[in-house]
Formats: sequence, C-alpha cells, structure tokens
Amino acid sequence: MDTKAFKKAILEGIPSTLPAMPAYDKNINHAPKRKDILSKEEKKLAVQNALRYFDKKHHAKLAKEFAEELKKYGRIYMHRLRPAYKMHARHINEYPFKSKKAGAIMMMIQNNLDEAVAQHPHELITYGGNGAVFQNWAQYLITMKYLAEMTDEQTLVMYSGHPMGLFPSSANAPRVIVTNGMMIPNYSKPDDWEKFNALGVTQYGQMTAGSYMYIGSQGIVHGTTITLLNAGRKIKAEGLGGKIFVSSGLGGMSGAQPKAAVIAGAIGIIAEINPKVTEKRHKQGWVNEVFTDLDKLIARTKQVVKNKEAISLAYQGNIVDLWEKLAEVNFKIELGSDQTSLHNPFAGGYYPVGLSLEESNKLMVNDPDKFKKKVYESLKRHVNAIRKLTDKGMYFFDYGNAFLLESGRAGAAIFKKDGTFIYPSYVEDIMGPMCFDYGFGPFRWVCSSCNPKDLAITDAIAAKVLEGLYKKAPAEIKQQLTDNIHWIKEAQKNKLVVGSQARILYADGEGRIEIAKAFNKAIKEKKISAPIVLGRDHHDVSGTDSPYRETANIYDGSRYTADMAIQNVIGDSFRGATWVSIHNGGGVGWGEVVNGGFGMVLDGSADADRNLQSMLFWDVNNGIARRAWARNDGAIFAIKREVKRSKNLHITLPNLVDDSLLKGLF
Repeated sequence: MDTKAFKKAILEGIPSTLPAMPAYDKNINHAPKRKDILSKEEKKLAVQNALRYFDKKHHAKLAKEFAEELKKYGRIYMHRLRPAYKMHARHINEYPFKSKKAGAIMMMIQNNLDEAVAQHPHELITYGGNGAVFQNWAQYLITMKYLAEMTDEQTLVMYSGHPMGLFPSSANAPRVIVTNGMMIPNYSKPDDWEKFNALGVTQYGQMTAGSYMYIGSQGIVHGTTITLLNAGRKIKAEGLGGKIFVSSGLGGMSGAQPKAAVIAGAIGIIAEINPKVTEKRHKQGWVNEVFTDLDKLIARTKQVVKNKEAISLAYQGNIVDLWEKLAEVNFKIELGSDQTSLHNPFAGGYYPVGLSLEESNKLMVNDPDKFKKKVYESLKRHVNAIRKLTDKGMYFFDYGNAFLLESGRAGAAIFKKDGTFIYPSYVEDIMGPMCFDYGFGPFRWVCSSCNPKDLAITDAIAAKVLEGLYKKAPAEIKQQLTDNIHWIKEAQKNKLVVGSQARILYADGEGRIEIAKAFNKAIKEKKISAPIVLGRDHHDVSGTDSPYRETANIYDGSRYTADMAIQNVIGDSFRGATWVSIHNGGGVGWGEVVNGGFGMVLDGSADADRNLQSMLFWDVNNGIARRAWARNDGAIFAIKREVKRSKNLHITLPNLVDDSLLKGLF
C-alpha cells in the first residue's frame, strides 16, 4: 500500500462498508483462548458493548460474528477490522496529522503492534501474554483517526484502550492521557481481569504496551545485562566468562535473557515451551543454538564452559524438566532466575510440567480448576529443583515476574521461618540499591525518521554526554556510568533493534536531561533529520509502586502504597509530557502494582528544551525523594546531591533513629 492510500485508510477510521474477514494466519503467534467466565446475560452485554462502535445497519451481521468470537477466543477482537496495510513504524511524515506530536504517537502505536515486535499481534497484545495496546481493532482504527485529526489544542482521552474522544485543551497539555485497568481496589483480582476484559470495559496494559512505549526486547536486554553484571559482582565473580545463567522464557520480555547473557560474557541457558517463540528468537539471532534433548544440551554446555564461550543455548521444553535435569546430574550453575509470566499463571503465563503446550491451552479453558492444581504442583517441583542447586552455591533471584509470590501461594518450600522468602528479589539485592536509589533507570528514545543513521548519531551523542558526566561524577555512581558507557558504545554491534529505530540505556536524572538537551539541539541544527520520542520503561525509579519488584527495597512499610506512581504521572502531565499513562498491573500482575509512564516528543524547539528539563527532573527526583524518605542510603546521598545542585528544591529528609532506642519498647 502506497503512502497516499495508507493515509486515506487512517483517516477513514471504521470503514462505512465492512471489509472482508481476513484469513486466520497460522504462522502468527496467537493468544491462547481465554477463560469462559461470563454468564449468558454478561455475554449478551459483551456483544452489546462491542456493537457500540458500529452503525446500526451492521448490528445484525456483527452480533452473530462477535458472539462466535467470544465463544471461540474468550474475547471479542473484531478480526474483521484488522487493517490490510502492514503494521510497522513508518517515517513520521508518512502519517496524516495536524499535530506532529500526534504523528509520533501513531508511529509508536504501530511499532507496538508490529509482527516482529508484538507477542500476539492479531490480538493486539504486545508482550507478557496479556499486555494489550487495545482491546479490539475498532479502538485502534478510531484512535488513529483521532490522532490524525488532532490539533495542538486538543487532548485524546484513552480509557483502557477505548478512545473516549478529543477534548479541547492547550498546547501545554499532554496530547494523550492513557489509563489502563484502573479498577476499584476490591475488583482487582485475576478473575476480575478475565471478566471485565471479556466484557470489553477494561484491559491490562502491562507496563509499556498500553502506553505505546514498547521497543521490543531491547528494552529489557539492557536492564538484564546490568542485572547479570551486578549479580556477578554479588558472587564476587571476576567477569562472567565460563559462568552459567539459567532461566526460562523467550517471549517479549524474557527473550532478552539469552542476548543479555552473551553481552555480559556469560553462558545463558533458557527454556521455552512455545516452539514458535523459540524459532522467532533463533531467527532474530537472540539465541545461538536450540536443543530439544537435555543430554545433548548438557554435553554442549560442558564444552562451552571449558572454552569460556559467551553463548546462548535454548532448551525447547519445560523449565522444570531443565532444572530437574541439572540437579540430577549435579551440574554447577552460578546464577539462576525465572521469567515465566507468573503474573498471569492460569491463562498462558505458566505452563506446568508434564503437559504439552497444546494440552495446557485446552485444560486452562476446559477445566480451569484442574489446570490451577497442575500449575501449583509444577511450581512445587520447580522450587524443589532450584533449591537443590542453591544449596550447592547457586545465586538465585526473583526477576520480578511474581515467581516467589505465586510459588508461595502454591505451597512451595519458599519461605524462611520468619515468613519472608528464601530468595531475594533482584530489586532488593541488585537494581534497587545499585541503580534506582541513585536515580538510574531505563531511559529510552525512538527516532521518528525510522532511519538507522539518526540512531547512530544519537548513540554517539549519548556516549559523549555520559563520558563528560563521568569525569566529574562522585565515586558512588562511577560504576553505573561505566557500565552504560560500555553499553551504548557496543549497542550497534549487538544488533538490538527490532521494529523502530530505538535505543535504551540506564541514566540518572542529570544524564537523561543532558542527553535529551543534546538531542534537541541536534534536531534544531538538522544533524538529526526528524523528531525523537523520549520515554522509559515504567520499571524505573519513580513511575512504579510494586511491593514485589520496583519498590521491593522500600522497608518503611510504604511498599504497598501507590502515591509515588500517581504523583509521577500527575507531575509529568503539567511539566511538558506529550502523553502520560497510568496502569493497574504490569510485570508482577493485575492488582499487584500501579505503574505510570510518559512519552515526550523532541522537535528542536525552545518549548521542547524547556519541557524536557522540567519534566525529566521531576520524573526521576520524585522517586529518589520517596526512597530517601524510606531511609535508603543511596537515595539519601542522591537527593542531598540534587538539593545542592538545584535551585528551589527542598526535600523532607528522614532523621535516622538509633536502633538501640527501640529495644524493649514493646
């Protein structure tokens, strides 16, 4: 489809004449059938809700079609409306728009649904098994039409994928406000998501899917690389050459693990149950070798350990089988974790040992109670096998996927006598004290030109900025800067781009602002050919309240509060963000976390320069201040340093209490 026809299709929105039903593509990875959870009356309501998007003349035809989709898939996706044009990020000028910022948002939405990027693209799911950009294709079509028509004095309001409408605002307001899954607290259990998502009234946006900020697995590759490097430092390894890291999953997030292991210099062994997913990662070069036979995998591992190769090996099979085999043959493993989607354990996020992929997909729908029992039995075996290896010295950490939480619910031997988990969260041990407390988190950018040359220029700019900051940095953050300077210099060699021309690195508030200022200057001087979209993973310093992950190292009792995430989004929205988002769920599960994000378009203007300095400052320091108040040493250091550097910043700091004063009080 040429650009003119593409623009016309965008501006049409929902076509007046219904298109033909596209063929079901068996080569695409599809979402599993969802639980049949609605009553007959609720199913009628779901169809009625879906028909709201269409002229009454189409209702009779579509009512039967949507009822059949609900029966067949457990959701109404409106497959008939899936666009005929190819879904991928285009140059910003290929989109129809009145507001250039809206054009950038259209690019980001399409990138999130690119078949090379998304996990279940035809079901509008980007990653994590249920991280949706929209609930159905009607929402996509209407949203793109609104963005094409939007001026810089309007704001598009998005209710869990539903485009509520364009509202008058101002040039200083966000162009889009996104909420996903914001439930009344007592309606935030896993089955509530199943029910209300099936009704078509809410969705799970994960962290970056529902806010249009996903950039493929590169987004997590860097974080995983940093985690592995620091995990090696935890076990006092002098480099990870010849050291083995074992985990599971090759999906949208977990697929980063083999690539990150190689970049960190380790041997990565990753199990994946879905052959289509394994094949995709192997073709992309993110996995070096694939094995279906555990004996052959063990033999190959012995070779690469001896040679100290940095290599990734995938086991096409169940992770529990892999762990049990490694324990049986008494194989030395230095590092272990897990990346099954245990935030969604009973609807495709975790596949129990002893069942094939197909058997599990059928059982989770036909007999959910039996499937839940199988999951919990599998988790007990999972934990027992890991325990045998940790007893012999393996360092195991929960990777924020609710592994410890769900294993505990399963009755696995995962608790100490005091009721705490026997293994740490990676945030408690690594990312919290080493990165988040100092303000370092996953800053990212996307070139709206979709031109690799622009991306190369941004890499060079970022490296130069970080090297300049390193020269005057205090000792407390030199290691973080060193890791990121190495990362950005090696980024092109590692071939991390999937979909849009995007990059990520961990930077603190000062680093983010200085890099963004340099980008904006380069755009103004036409050294970069088109605007750049700034963003971050919500897995960051300030955007997310998650007691089992991002805020796991908050020990003052406030880890279960969500003030920080809400304050983050409110503050970003009036400090210059182009769009903001707030989600229930993401990473560790529906009802377990509240997380917020933003997008910001840099166009070389003075407004962009002013906005980036104001918003990025708040976006980081809001979180550091909260962490400092929780008495985190690194955060106290970081916020005191910022107070000295920044005019008009005044922070409430904690008065530390001598522990001896508390003895005998109760």
